[in-house]
Amino acid sequence: MTHKKPHLPEKICLVCQRPFAWRKKWERDWLQVKYCSERCKRQAKKEAN
Repeated sequence: MTHKKPHLPEKICLVCQRPFAWRKKWERDWLQVKYCSERCKRQAKKEAN
């Protein structure tokens, strides 16, 4: 059995500029995902204010 993890799509986080891979919980809204974590999401909101 081969693993599919090396073939997952990736994006770059808008806050920390690190690559992050697709997750099952993002299956429905992968196109709208911008941040790798809740921490980066909060940081982006802080910087916007």
